[in-house]
Amino acid sequence: MQTNKVGISNGLKILILGAKGNLGQQLVKVFSPDNNVIAWDKGEVDITDRELILKKMNDIKPELVINAAAYNAVDKCETNEEEYDLAKKINIDGPKFLAEACLKVGAILVHYSTDYVFEGKKRRGYNETDEPKPINRYGKSKFHGEKRILELSGKGLKWYLIRTSKLFGPKSASEISKASFFDIMLEKSKNESELKVVNSEIGCFAYTPDLAKATKELIDKDYGYGIYHLTNSGFGSWYEAALELFKITGQDIKIEPIKSEDLARPAKRPKYSILLNTKFPPLRDYQEALKEYLKIN
Repeated sequence: MQTNKVGISNGLKILILGAKGNLGQQLVKVFSPDNNVIAWDKGEVDITDRELILKKMNDIKPELVINAAAYNAVDKCETNEEEYDLAKKINIDGPKFLAEACLKVGAILVHYSTDYVFEGKKRRGYNETDEPKPINRYGKSKFHGEKRILELSGKGLKWYLIRTSKLFGPKSASEISKASFFDIMLEKSKNESELKVVNSEIGCFAYTPDLAKATKELIDKDYGYGIYHLTNSGFGSWYEAALELFKITGQDIKIEPIKSEDLARPAKRPKYSILLNTKFPPLRDYQEALKEYLKIN
């Protein structure tokens, strides 16, 4: 396994893309104290513009590039061709252009992917070496983005590919960032005493402050380049997560379990998309992280 000798504590020049997003803002918070962080969102750069990316990266010459920019409107891109074209530009072309730029300036690339690259038939979960087989357009776009990075690996690109799942955490400054599942449930509970929640999709959850800290540790502690599965420990269905949420808040909300097929959603979801972390110390249980989030929210 290839390793690097770069320590974040050495004061790196770091470029964070998607800096105003849910994960991006946590990355800026974690990396800023000891480093020269340049935080760009879509207003500062278009990652789908190859020549612009190459020029701006060459101008600033970062040592580490962290890409938290992504298209994640799963259902929109399933039936709308314009949305799917946008998903492919952001999730496929973007990582490719960033990887090319990193190779030119000698920077390390950190890119985030998703559990949706997997088919969802492996009940015991997927490890980092399992072969992706996405079942919806969003998952396909993320998988092909992964491939664009791996294609440059043999040419000297230094990279970390982090697959994660079901993000939640402090709300971002970006108006276009998606609300997390827990935020949606809390909002619905203000006006509804009974909620229907899917019980047929099993996966993991990731608290954005924990994921950002794990990303920093991944680089700080000399872990080898490659693919990592990083989520909080534990797994469950959306239904089980909703039960946990309202148990913590003490709200008297009735939760009715339903199947995925009961919802009119264009995109298929993997039934079992548990990400097995076999290469990095386990993160704390998502229930513990959820308690922390609810205290500060």
